[in-house]
Amino acid sequence: MALKIGRGAEAPPFIVMDVITAANARQAALPPGAPHVIRMEVGQPGTGAPAGAVAAAAAALQAGAPMGYTEALGLRSLRTRIARHYADWYGADIAPGRIAVTVGASGAFPLAFLAAFDPGDRVAMAAPFYPPYVNILAALGITPVMLEAGPETRFQPTVEMLERLDPRPDGLIVASPCNPAGTMLHPDELAAIAAWCHEAGVRLISDEIYHGLTYDNPIATAAALSPSAVVVNSFSKYFSMTGWRIGWMVLPDDLVRPVECLAQNMFISAPHIAQVAAEAAMDCTAELQANVARYRRSRDLLLRSLPAAGFPKLSPAEGAFYLYADVTDRTNDSRAFCARMLAEAGVAASPGVDFDRARGNRFIRFSYCGPEADMAEAASRLAGWR
Repeated sequence: MALKIGRGAEAPPFIVMDVITAANARQAALPPGAPHVIRMEVGQPGTGAPAGAVAAAAAALQAGAPMGYTEALGLRSLRTRIARHYADWYGADIAPGRIAVTVGASGAFPLAFLAAFDPGDRVAMAAPFYPPYVNILAALGITPVMLEAGPETRFQPTVEMLERLDPRPDGLIVASPCNPAGTMLHPDELAAIAAWCHEAGVRLISDEIYHGLTYDNPIATAAALSPSAVVVNSFSKYFSMTGWRIGWMVLPDDLVRPVECLAQNMFISAPHIAQVAAEAAMDCTAELQANVARYRRSRDLLLRSLPAAGFPKLSPAEGAFYLYADVTDRTNDSRAFCARMLAEAGVAASPGVDFDRARGNRFIRFSYCGPEADMAEAASRLAGWR
């Protein structure tokens, strides 16, 4: 007798993870001395955790500090430090009690979605989008609603797009800076969207995991603009701590206890040692800003060199560490195009179909958070590859 398989088993792959596997296999198959594969497929900083974070974790372990369960919402000292971060960066007064420490941003999203929405609800977002938004929502029985965005709005949603939706959605996810385009909702735009959502009874989920990685424009947080918004952030990107699996949420008052109960049951708590390291990381400003300067140099180099290498249509790259390239003139199959680029040029990039299922066959995403020398070498290789 065949056994039932749950709806969650039908979740599609996060294609960038398949690209990582292919790039790893190609690197392993290269003969000694061959040019290495240049990794531009994944948004993983090549810088590693700040020295102060590593030292704090090592000191805690050497002192024999017990690394057990913490409160489900996280260490109180870390939550207090995150609250101070909002005062320092945004001038926002956020109570530590509204902060939930999570198992990365990836652990925050299902908590937010389960607390805020029911099966059958409709949650809007701009396309292109971060794939797990859609995959997690669908696994929970929540319907994603796509707002097709393009260069004319910097691949970001607008109030006008929202007003055209009938019926109105139950929620909206925004990301600024966004993955894959690296563009931002400017403060006035985010404020307008936050106000519209609050007045319309639409729950706003603001993905702010790339805050700190901005180059020319000011940033704003939805936590300072709406009493009903959920803000998701992470130590993975600006703080360069991907493998430590530590993130946080700023919650509206009505969702604090629901998220706490869900976290107790689903995760118990984020890893204790990661929380210790994360708290120390927040004071490593000089090292972190040096990382940002490095990303800026790589961004500027690629914006100058990729057009001459056959990629003239690039997103504005206002933040994060991504360039979204329109390759319509070269292919209508971005997945095959990326596979060929890996095989022939030794450069790994992500196909746009991961981020936009309707139009992504004409786009690819480059990540430029790897070593600066690799970014320069990638530009050189691609200039000689067609």
